[in-house]
Amino acid sequence: MKISALLTSAGINIGLCVLFLSLYSVLRKQPANVRVYFGRRISEEHSRLREAFILERFVPSTGWIVKALRYTEEELLAAAGLDAVAFNRMLVFSIRIFSLAALLCVFGILPLHYYGKNILHSRIPSEDLDIFTIGNVEVRSRWLWVHCLVLYIISGVACILLYLEYRHIARLRLLHLKRATPNPGQFTVLVRGIPKITKESCSSAVDDFFTKYHGSSYLFHQVVYKVGKVQKIMTGAKKACRKLKHFTDTTVDQSCKAITYRCCLCGASSNSFHLLPTDEVVPSRGKADLDDSSLNMDNEECAAAFVFFKTRYGALVASDVLQTSNPTKWVTDPAPEPNDVYWSNIWLPYKQLWIRRIATLLGSIVFMLLFLAPVTFINGLSQLDQLQKRLPFLNGILKQPHHMVQLITGYLPSVILQIFLYSVAPIMMLFSTLEGPVSHSERKRSACCKVLYFLIWNVFFVNVVSGTVLKQLDFFSSPKDIPVQLAKVIPGQASFFITYVLTSGWASLSSELMQLFGLIYNFIRKYVLRMKEDTEFVPSFPYHTEVPKVLLFGLLGFTCSVLAPLILPFLLVYFFLGYVVYRNQLLNVYRTRYDTGGLYWPIIHNTVIFSLVLTQIICLGVFGLKVSPVAAGFTIPLIIFTLLFNQYCRTRLLPLFSTFPAQNLIDMDREDELSGRMEHIHQRLHTAYCQFPDSEDIQLEEIRTVGNDEDVGGCSSGGSNGKETLQEQQQPRRDLSHPTLKGLPVSRLQNAVRCVTFLIRLQKRGLS
Repeated sequence: MKISALLTSAGINIGLCVLFLSLYSVLRKQPANVRVYFGRRISEEHSRLREAFILERFVPSTGWIVKALRYTEEELLAAAGLDAVAFNRMLVFSIRIFSLAALLCVFGILPLHYYGKNILHSRIPSEDLDIFTIGNVEVRSRWLWVHCLVLYIISGVACILLYLEYRHIARLRLLHLKRATPNPGQFTVLVRGIPKITKESCSSAVDDFFTKYHGSSYLFHQVVYKVGKVQKIMTGAKKACRKLKHFTDTTVDQSCKAITYRCCLCGASSNSFHLLPTDEVVPSRGKADLDDSSLNMDNEECAAAFVFFKTRYGALVASDVLQTSNPTKWVTDPAPEPNDVYWSNIWLPYKQLWIRRIATLLGSIVFMLLFLAPVTFINGLSQLDQLQKRLPFLNGILKQPHHMVQLITGYLPSVILQIFLYSVAPIMMLFSTLEGPVSHSERKRSACCKVLYFLIWNVFFVNVVSGTVLKQLDFFSSPKDIPVQLAKVIPGQASFFITYVLTSGWASLSSELMQLFGLIYNFIRKYVLRMKEDTEFVPSFPYHTEVPKVLLFGLLGFTCSVLAPLILPFLLVYFFLGYVVYRNQLLNVYRTRYDTGGLYWPIIHNTVIFSLVLTQIICLGVFGLKVSPVAAGFTIPLIIFTLLFNQYCRTRLLPLFSTFPAQNLIDMDREDELSGRMEHIHQRLHTAYCQFPDSEDIQLEEIRTVGNDEDVGGCSSGGSNGKETLQEQQQPRRDLSHPTLKGLPVSRLQNAVRCVTFLIRLQKRGLS
């Protein structure tokens, strides 16, 4: 790729970023979009946006950037939780380490690459991008020690910063444990694999077992029932039927006029509801009412239960020890927070989980292998000769002026790849759901790992392999030669990685800020369907897509820093812009319903260590190709030191993320007992985990239908004699009746529909 093609791609993305940022600064000020751009603040802080017409609302501004940077880490922690702080610290770490790498590599290594060979240089825009990579350095060059020194500096500083961030997140996690509001999950244990006894119910078995073996700390328990998709639909239908059973005994006032609705799309009138004469309404008081017993939820107990303990330490001991000699029975795990429970998977048989995990693992691998074909095809589009072979219909365009060719080869491949990658996250989330996680956060964290592995394999390794190696040799024929082969091909793939950063990085951040899907949904809901705003639904932050994306860019930055340093300025712009954009989104848009307590940080740490070791292995292969034994010899100890550092972090800090220290839990228990809060906490545990939140009666709002402009309180008699009985005066009749549902008033039908809608919304909120 020529530098001019790279500049063309950069110019397009810079223009899109400026356009989207300007549009965002205007759209966020409009009252109609307040729930799109301030969903969290409205739902939690109950703030409102002024609706007065002022010119400032239509002028782009940068005030939102200043506001996003003004918030402290404590305010971010209080507003979005510890996971948001861990994500923010990942961006801070990336900014720090790649600022140093850009300073060293751009001003120290890039000139060595440009003047590495004695060739006649043309104007920089006409130069090929390979001139700025390590491939342009002579064999046995005496300047390769500079690359080794820079590699040492980057690796050492990265390890120091990584340790400081790891320790900081671990300290915040312990503070998160001691938060003001006690977490019911700290007193609760999830028990699965409960053995079935024919003469005893599951509830009695749980009570007998924990009374016998954990009598000093056991408090009470709550059995989990089977609630699959069919059970949820049946429960909603029974609730709607229970609400409808008393609707058939209502008569209709003949004076009321039919309500005319206007279509939101074409403007045509609809007059589908008509009045019926009262003599046509068949009295239904004599009919047998629906039997309430037939509507009771016939839930079936499953082999799982929440067991509550008197102290946090008692719950910790019960969750960590092996309960019986059979590890598949009476399996205990720390219970998730009440808002984090994924009820659809808790009732799954414990013995079935290992089969599900193997099946989803195989499915993920097959999906990754199937994705090889489009990635290989897309990567070939960055080369002009391959583009003419694979897309012959573009021959006419490719014969156009040179700037059109630059646009296609420099921008088209990464855009097509980005479109394909949009399907990855939903599929990986589906696989993670089928694994059987018991919490929403566990499901999202599992999907995060799957998406991360997928991106590293397909975007990095497959692009490297398909771009160059498959044409020359079998890449995996000799595993010991893999570092050498990676060293050969990665510099040649730097052009694709840079354009990928531009399209998937810069443009995706602008799209994230704009909330295009939220804007479209809000417009259709308000102006096409004419529906009221859903004040309850506020999206949660998609950690399973954003964490892998940032870590992938970090991998590209580490591996290309020494080999192709021209990528570093583009990465720095991405991290700086991402720091501002993500802080704004976490503080204003996304709502935190559940928090893992910073459990994403071990994933971040392991990925950074993998990136460092992979970079060092690739540089070892490069130094071997360039016949520099001194540089190669000094790289081997660096790999060993990095692995030892990782082992130290796993021993010193990782255990704090797998469980909580008993010392802290005992101190918290003693403090609650001395202050008298423990009894209040025990009372709250009885209502903490509610499996059927919709089982209670739903209070429906009263719907008033006004007959005409003269009578607001009720319907006038119209052409009747105007006489009303005392009963009619006390109970005004305002209901309309549908012609095909005799005796069923329209307003109460609307109540029933709203009841069902409320149930569906609860289901959706439970699945988010």
